[in-house]
Amino acid sequence: MSAPHTDVEHVEAANTAFYEALERGDFEEVASLWLTPGDLGVDESYHDPADTGVVSCVHPGWPVLTGRGEVLRSYALIMANTDYIQFFLTDTHVSVTGDTAVVTCTENILSGGPAPEAGEELGPLVGQLVVATNVFRRTPSGWKLWSHHASPVLAEEEEGEDDGTPA
Repeated sequence: MSAPHTDVEHVEAANTAFYEALERGDFEEVASLWLTPGDLGVDESYHDPADTGVVSCVHPGWPVLTGRGEVLRSYALIMANTDYIQFFLTDTHVSVTGDTAVVTCTENILSGGPAPEAGEELGPLVGQLVVATNVFRRTPSGWKLWSHHASPVLAEEEEGEDDGTPA
């Protein structure tokens, strides 16, 4: 077993790799970062992968997705419909206990859609604030994502704004 500070560094690196792969739209890299039954030493030909090391994912506003196939399909869909995305992670905290690690962070997301007219590089950029929990599991090939849960942060309204009371 490696030293605790080294584990934290390796989990931070795996977490960073996940967000960088999303920014690049690199589906193969994203898929390689998610836990597989094989990572747990389970022979998939004899065991239902859904029964072992089930991965899960909750995107903001989505229902829970379980199983590697559902989770990876969701990322393929997101990548296919997002022309630009960048994550600025803040408030990141890593906790490692044995072969499990939990990363909590705030995702400051900047994304853009398709260009509205020919010749423009990108559609309007939209910012979003999301809190996320990423759970990793140690495998022989490094730390892999076991679960991702992201929830939007509701913006606080200014006093008197849109609440029906005079300002």
